[in-house]
Amino acid sequence: MTDVATEPGLRERKRLATRRAILVAALRLVAERGLENVTVDEISRVADISPRTFFNYFPSKEEALVGEGPTLPSDEAIEQFVSRGTGDVIRDLGTMFMSTAELAFSDLELIRLRKSVVSTHPELSAMRMQSFRAFEEQLVSVVQRRLAHDDPSLALDPERLHSRAQLTMMVGLAAVHHAWRRWAESASDGDSMLERLRDSFDELHVVLGTLVPR
Repeated sequence: MTDVATEPGLRERKRLATRRAILVAALRLVAERGLENVTVDEISRVADISPRTFFNYFPSKEEALVGEGPTLPSDEAIEQFVSRGTGDVIRDLGTMFMSTAELAFSDLELIRLRKSVVSTHPELSAMRMQSFRAFEEQLVSVVQRRLAHDDPSLALDPERLHSRAQLTMMVGLAAVHHAWRRWAESASDGDSMLERLRDSFDELHVVLGTLVPR
């Protein structure tokens, strides 16, 4: 049964629908004509909004094409990861990602459109990468908190703590990228990113379990 209390209100649904219309219009136009041949006025006309409304959502056509970068899960999910984990930091990192997977990866059509457009325009790819780097820095800070919670002695060596948090983050994101790639390239639109994430983190534990310490 759907929890009605968690459903967005009418105003929020309209806002999300308008935002999606802008994104789809921008991406389709650029895919057809190229970045330099598309204007905000054209995007607005196709999205059935005014240019003023467009700028209420995005500061430029490039920002609309790139979209928002990845964001951290909720404060509740972060606190669960930091202070009430299972003792397996990689598995708990996967659980934290899974807490927002369905929402973050719910629109496969839009994700495929963006992937196609961004990959053919280096300037957009650079903007996208910048947003990912900012996300990685935020994630490293969260992982540092978890590692220091599990082993307070690490907090006495900030350089070592940061290095280990970076490595942990990179390993976790490798599993997320693996899941995303399998999901985005799937022939089935009904495929679940949540299931892909779960499978990828399970596979990651198999791989890590085969490594023999030196």
